[in-house]
Amino acid sequence: MIALDTNVLLRFFLRDDEEQAEEAERLMLRLTLDEPGFVSREVLVELVWALEYTFRFGREEIATVLDQLVHAVAVEIECASDVAEAARGYRRGGADFADRMIAAAARRAGAVPLHTFDRKAARLPDVTLLETR
Repeated sequence: MIALDTNVLLRFFLRDDEEQAEEAERLMLRLTLDEPGFVSREVLVELVWALEYTFRFGREEIATVLDQLVHAVAVEIECASDVAEAARGYRRGGADFADRMIAAAARRAGAVPLHTFDRKAARLPDVTLLETR
């Protein structure tokens, strides 16, 4: 297994630098079930951030990219079920993708509720809003 960094995925999906896009595509095409690519949660959070804030993708477009990665046969996504669930919720609006992944990690660890000052994140299951006095 090899690991894939955010910039490789960005070049693969965006094709905004032709040389790097071609190299990213060659790498992606070499992935197999026996030698898959690994994508960490951190890479996905960074990928979503870059697509949203740097490249101005909408939530629907970003969720589609996440779905493609989760369903890619030769790509292993860390905590894929959390990513799929976070992408579904992110697509609908409200809390951002990173907040959804943080809440999922807390639930998986049995560390609930997650306490936050973020009002949008506090609408998620098992998340509690802290209020200042």
